[in-house]
Amino acid sequence: MRGTLMIQGTTSDAGKSTLVAGLARVLHRRGVSVVPFKPQNMALNSAVTADGGEIGRAQALQAQAAGIAPHTDMNPVLLKPSSDTGAQIIIHGKVRTDMDARAYHEYKPRALAAVLESYTRLKRAYEVVLVEGAGSPAEVNLRDRDIANMGFAEVVDCPVVLIADIDRGGVFAHLTGTLNCLSASEQARTRGFVINRFRGDKSLLDPGLVWLEQKTGKPVFGVLPYLFGMHLDAEDAILTEQAAHSAHSLRVVVPVTPRISNHTDFDALRAHPDVNLTFVGPGQEVPPADLIILAGTKATTTDLGWLRAAGWDVALQRHLRYGGKLIGICGGMQMLGSMLHDPQGSEGPPGSVSGFGLLDFQTTFAADKQLRQVSGRLCLDGAPPVRGYEIHMGVTTGTALARPSSLIDGNRPDGAISDDGQVLGTYVHGIFDDPEGCSALLRWAGLDSARAPDLNDLREASLDRLADTIEQHLDLERLFGEIC
Repeated sequence: MRGTLMIQGTTSDAGKSTLVAGLARVLHRRGVSVVPFKPQNMALNSAVTADGGEIGRAQALQAQAAGIAPHTDMNPVLLKPSSDTGAQIIIHGKVRTDMDARAYHEYKPRALAAVLESYTRLKRAYEVVLVEGAGSPAEVNLRDRDIANMGFAEVVDCPVVLIADIDRGGVFAHLTGTLNCLSASEQARTRGFVINRFRGDKSLLDPGLVWLEQKTGKPVFGVLPYLFGMHLDAEDAILTEQAAHSAHSLRVVVPVTPRISNHTDFDALRAHPDVNLTFVGPGQEVPPADLIILAGTKATTTDLGWLRAAGWDVALQRHLRYGGKLIGICGGMQMLGSMLHDPQGSEGPPGSVSGFGLLDFQTTFAADKQLRQVSGRLCLDGAPPVRGYEIHMGVTTGTALARPSSLIDGNRPDGAISDDGQVLGTYVHGIFDDPEGCSALLRWAGLDSARAPDLNDLREASLDRLADTIEQHLDLERLFGEIC
């Protein structure tokens, strides 16, 4: 087996990332050398690769499914939105520039060159390349200079499988409507369909499948059931499903700011049976909490202003006054300091804004982004391990750093813990992923319970469960026969 297959979706969140991950695990278990590839990704959840670059979080998960280390070639173009009309442009894992949507549209031919460079390297190194599209190929307003969907498929001449989410409703309209928006050559390279997230009696769906095949002349490769309890990294959407928790669970609250990033940091808490994790969005009241966590963000000063406008500054003071604990991760940590300086206008007009003033340090935004995988020890009882990665553009200085929250990469201090022990800041994403470290942090926050679940073990089990489901419900010999 050698070649390329592209998975495109009728909508965002149709299941493209999950299907690529599942197919990668199926092929890996069969001994096939397989690699995931997403030409262009727009997401605020990202991961740091072994070669020191930044890619979409979903591609890192797909690499794990394929049994290989994540590499920047797997996602050569990453767009990280900083506003409704602008984004940071990351090429081959490194920040290239910031652009608005119109400027990026003009830049796409250069981005395509980077995409094809990475694709060529992967095609030479692996037997099968599984390509994930972005959004939907039916976005006809983006057809010109498209590098994410059919534009890429046409250039490299690869077959496409279209996946749709039946749980949204209107699945047959999604599939036939998408097909009708494509050109004749794009319709020809669309080899068939997969229907995702079905629940119910499939015999009631079968007449629709027959109609779809007769209407389009294309096969339905299978219908995947709705899978509950999966522990897979989300590309962008915040997952609120969590394990059943006890009546005495630790109450953890996370505000959902407009540019929240890397909220996969909380996947381990979401899976913990003794943690009641609540994401609080716009207009929602702040519920009682034992622990509040300020997440990372792509627009620190903007999200800081949003938190103030929503009353979170008052809520945090009240929370600490009643003995609650507070953690800030990356941009969330920067907000905990006294000042944030942006002399180069990295996030908007140059200037400075005051932070929450809960830790005695200041942060100055710099042009160079810090990207590294890290490991070390938390500065808590027992010195439990911490493993994760750093993605930030700020340099933080101040007296609070004399009491770090962890020592990483040998003996390098990271973050800070307040003198009263109530506030903790860190630049490390994934700080809850190690079971021992997670348990120690939760004990610090007030939970005395059994060891936290191993997120990596849960992820591996979910990938195998996903692959088993795909093996059972898809006609894989017919599907894999389309690889070319």
